[in-house]
Amino acid sequence: METARHLPRSCKPEPGGVLAVVDRGRCEAKSACVAVCPYDVFEVRALTSGERAAMPVWGRLNLRAHRGRQAVVVAPDRCHACGLCVRACQEGAIRLLCQVA
Repeated sequence: METARHLPRSCKPEPGGVLAVVDRGRCEAKSACVAVCPYDVFEVRALTSGERAAMPVWGRLNLRAHRGRQAVVVAPDRCHACGLCVRACQEGAIRLLCQVA
């Protein structure tokens, strides 16, 4: 699992320096990321038709099992790379990626 400790040194663990990414094929909409994120980066909501269409077949099947809902990054600029979301996600669906300037 990637946390702020495992990001490259050139990556700035500050708002805007790291991007939280949700793996649509793994997310089960349990809301653990929403509950632990002190910066309100995530929300769990129904995906739009465009978001659903862009998913692979396995992801769409997973989505049906969870009433069309998944975690979504709604405020990427607020991510501080604390890694709480990565540790809280039981499915391992969240990664922190270094933003390239």
